[in-house]
Amino acid sequence: MLRVAVVGSGPSGVYAAQTLVQQREVPGVRVDVLDRLPAPYGLVRYGVAPDHEKIKSLQSSLRTVLEDERIRFLGNVEVGGPALGTQRLLELYHAVVYCVGAARDRTLGIPGENLAGVHSATAFVSWYSGHPDAVAESFGLAGAESAVVVGAGNVAVDVTRILARGARELTPTDMPQQALAALADSAVRTVAMVARRGPSQARFTTKELRELGTLPGVAAGADPAELALDPAYADPAAAAALPAVVRRNLEVLRGWAETPAAAASAAADPGGASRRIALRFHLRPVEILGGPGGRVRGVRFERTAPDGRGGITGTGVHEDVEAQLVLRSVGYRGVPPAGLPSDPAGGTVPHAAGRVLRAGRASVGEYVAGWIKRGPTGVIGTNRPCAKETVSSLLQDAGVLARRDLPADPLEALRAAGLRPVRWPGWLAIEAAEAELGIALGRRTVKIPDWNGLLTAADPDHPRAPGRPAG
Repeated sequence: MLRVAVVGSGPSGVYAAQTLVQQREVPGVRVDVLDRLPAPYGLVRYGVAPDHEKIKSLQSSLRTVLEDERIRFLGNVEVGGPALGTQRLLELYHAVVYCVGAARDRTLGIPGENLAGVHSATAFVSWYSGHPDAVAESFGLAGAESAVVVGAGNVAVDVTRILARGARELTPTDMPQQALAALADSAVRTVAMVARRGPSQARFTTKELRELGTLPGVAAGADPAELALDPAYADPAAAAALPAVVRRNLEVLRGWAETPAAAASAAADPGGASRRIALRFHLRPVEILGGPGGRVRGVRFERTAPDGRGGITGTGVHEDVEAQLVLRSVGYRGVPPAGLPSDPAGGTVPHAAGRVLRAGRASVGEYVAGWIKRGPTGVIGTNRPCAKETVSSLLQDAGVLARRDLPADPLEALRAAGLRPVRWPGWLAIEAAEAELGIALGRRTVKIPDWNGLLTAADPDHPRAPGRPAG
């Protein structure tokens, strides 16, 4: 029997576990899915926006996999920490597949980025998604009338939409009560989502873009002059050679630019809407401007122009955009568990077809899948073929891996190391507690957003682990 640990219970980890137990080349594979958090599903639970219920419903299919009798969920187990190093984990399993994602956001690297009121979109998403590591704060929403979101991907669209949505529309979601209350008190009325390049280089999908234009009480638009700076937007013949999703995005933006909403979002008058969203293009942030008390008061951008080679160049023309809240959404970087090699340039673990490389050679028994393998690219479904490639490499190595003798049950070794794993019944208890919380608040299921609450729900006698945020 081959015993495998999968570290991470998001889509890439679950797909890896599923592929391992469903393959027929090596019979009798058993998988433990380990996660630092007491709750499974990774970014499907803690990254997908709460108002995107269709995508969040993917939890049902992930749940089916984790309930397979050949798979065991062990939450509240941190790999790479003082209690469980990567080498010790490899002593407990024939193979370990790391599917730990990309948890750190990239910075802008410009003056003023440390001013109060400047945050990463990652932190904002974690907060409204109820991640137990999230800082318990309101992000200054009650004192911010204007917000700037720097970035042009789906995460930027998500945070822009959440800032512009009314709290009444978010009440039916599982958003934590504290976040919902802060958004209900929000003074934000204008949100500018700003990209340094043109609309044909934006990385958001058409569905998410269209959604910005259908929010009740929100006027969304784009400046026709900025859109026209993009050669693909200005020349339909050039656009014809672009991928279908980019062509659809340009069609949506063209429609916005030709409606009164475009003028409303580019000027001061929201056209009767209570909030407005402006998509801005060809603006590169060069400085975040401070005001009284060390808080942000705006962002200085430099106008950019296409350089004729697929990139952009600065024009020397600057524009200041007012903002009391700035969220940067310019990408993620992977953070491998301590003890794994890393590629600093890409924020990934060096690998060959999923096999971890140490000093250029494959490390027997260590594998990677998901963002920590390929970088933060692709959609949720991209994780499936990525996991299959890694599992294929693992199965090719199975003859060598199975020769090692292992302890009878790694769970006992984990407990002996001082860990208190949350098993599947503990997760079901968390689910039940969140349903009860929703009933008590007159809502549907509401997430428990703190470590204490989660661990207590999983096991009333469970002590809060040392070093965990109190939440």
